[in-house]
Amino acid sequence: MIWPLTAFILGWLPAWLAISAMALEMVIRVVVVGIIPGGRRPNTAMAWLLAIFLVPLIALPLFGVFGTNRLSRKRQDLQRRIHAELAEALRHTDDIDAVVPHDLRLRATVDMNRRLGAFPIRLGNRLRLLPDYEQSFRWLVEAVDAAERYVHVLFYAVSDDPEYAGPVLDALERATARGVSVRLLYDHVGTARVPGYRALLARLRRSDIEFHPLLPLRASRWRPSRPDLRNHRKIVVVDGESAFTGSANLIEPQYRRRSAARLGRRWVELNVVAGGPVVTALDLVFASDWYIETDEDLGGLVGAGPGAAGRPDEEGGVGSAVQVLPSGPGFPDENNLRLFTDILYRAVDRVVICTPYFIPDDSLLYAVTGAVNRGVDVTLVTSRKADTRMIHHAQQSYFEELLNAGVRVLRYPFPDILHSKFILVDDDILTIGSSNMDMRSFSQNGEVTLMIIDPEVVRDAVGVLDGYAAVSDQLDLHDWRARPWHEKYRDNVFRLMSGVL
Repeated sequence: MIWPLTAFILGWLPAWLAISAMALEMVIRVVVVGIIPGGRRPNTAMAWLLAIFLVPLIALPLFGVFGTNRLSRKRQDLQRRIHAELAEALRHTDDIDAVVPHDLRLRATVDMNRRLGAFPIRLGNRLRLLPDYEQSFRWLVEAVDAAERYVHVLFYAVSDDPEYAGPVLDALERATARGVSVRLLYDHVGTARVPGYRALLARLRRSDIEFHPLLPLRASRWRPSRPDLRNHRKIVVVDGESAFTGSANLIEPQYRRRSAARLGRRWVELNVVAGGPVVTALDLVFASDWYIETDEDLGGLVGAGPGAAGRPDEEGGVGSAVQVLPSGPGFPDENNLRLFTDILYRAVDRVVICTPYFIPDDSLLYAVTGAVNRGVDVTLVTSRKADTRMIHHAQQSYFEELLNAGVRVLRYPFPDILHSKFILVDDDILTIGSSNMDMRSFSQNGEVTLMIIDPEVVRDAVGVLDGYAAVSDQLDLHDWRARPWHEKYRDNVFRLMSGVL
């Protein structure tokens, strides 16, 4: 976009200034072509280059703020130290020989996860899926009310409302009143943009809950904090004995959005509650985030935190096998994406992907379509309409390619948002947690995922999916191709930005 030349022709700029601006613009373009592709995915690099070539005055400053996925050096150093100490503490706690003694491919998946930052796979877990929004919040209140020593809470978004989050906050305050230690972490951006944030802060300050924002924005610093690197995890641990994780935030089912209330829209979630060794792993994820934000080591409390030795097995060798995989900008190898693609290549009979956002990179897209080409029955379940316009159109741009390959695409009915996040593979593997299927969840957000090996839990997940499928519509390739041209145009435009969405 040679805007200085246009301005010169129209008489807005003198000739010397227009020529100087054009020369500077060309120099910038030549320089960024040689810098931006370095160490970035081609689709991400192309998205940034396209933006800079079209609107350099806007895109170049944005690239300076959002262009990398690296945490600050201090946070990177702390994360590396925590990884090393946890790896040493948990070195002898792996149950892989009992879980997958004969399946070499699955054993390789577990080993890969371990090398990329996951916890050891452990037997002896008791798991229960919670597909009902109200049921999840009832569990939280009951679990907190039963706490005797401590409660650890971590959510991307937190609010205070009379029916859902408010009763949980009430339970946390009751816990502190009887001497229970309550620690709360929330993502700064994810929570601060929820209406009522100031009132929430005032309530927390009046209470005895110890709370801290994660990755807080500090505009006053010489180098501003990164607003796009977020902690998207959802974890609650009570006394080190029971835990909650999944897709739900600590917020009412309309996410306190006026547009959602006007449409009658609700977020549909799937969570899991657990007992057994998985609780300790989730507690360690919380303790790591707490340590990075506060410098307080909770290792002695949770049993195997930074600088502490791992504690013995909590359960015998029965129950579900679970491996906990934290991911995010502190894990440079995009380990959740590698897990998802790996189990897709492992699939033999069926794959079901349930996610609110399916904006894959090439590796994930090839894994999905490659599974179909091997004869695997592949289904994608998502919302009919995403909650943001850009993501909605970027996601739609992949549907024709998926339908052409033979993927069945089911869309949960408007106006609700299907926010559940899991992958089901064959009859024995389920991954569930906070991670969406987009580049933000792979590179920029702190996430946590459980890889569960248990046919019984998979059967429970199939029951949840059957409920989703019963109310969803299935896309037809012929009808999808017949969409209006302007809809296809918008899909293709936003697809160009999929590498940075």
